Amino acid sequence: MRETRAAIRYAKAVLNLALDLKKADKVNEDMQLIASTVEENKELQILLVSPVYKVKVKKAALSELFEKKVSEISFGLINQLMENKRLPLLAEVAKQYTIIYDHYKGTEIAKVTSAIPLTDDLKTKVLKKVKDILGKEVHLENIVDPSIIGGFILKVGDKQFDASILGKMNNLRREFEDNLYVPKF
Repeated sequence: MRETRAAIRYAKAVLNLALDLKKADKVNEDMQLIASTVEENKELQILLVSPVYKVKVKKAALSELFEKKVSEISFGLINQLMENKRLPLLAEVAKQYTIIYDHYKGTEIAKVTSAIPLTDDLKTKVLKKVKDILGKEVHLENIVDPSIIGGFILKVGDKQFDASILGKMNNLRREFEDNLYVPKF
């Protein structure tokens, strides 16, 4: 929890700087790249949190990965986190930046969990439906989870609609348990 609050503070500071310099869109792309790179690379995650590796090694690795791919604002964040010994927060800061940026832009994120990846046609239909309901710009994020068996779970903000087979099976199980007659002797 404490790390999340620190990440939010860094993210807000970077967003304010990016807005002042009119580079918030580019920095948002950078933050998405940073978050996905860290999330997909186990070795990088270990490097960021491990006290065994010296700052020099971490800086060289991050320079190699990001210096030519991200803006000076985004790379400045990496350097600031290194200087403040808060490098383990990098991925969380990047995620929080994207969340705060989307909120600033008035954009919602709709997370659709499905048993198989959504087709482009289905993504378009879901996106249109959610936009009509919310009346806002919406980005769709598809999470694949075979354990839901079929159907989908749609989550937008703090609202969730569960149309999955697993969800329906769980509801049936609860109904059976609630209506189970156990004779008393």
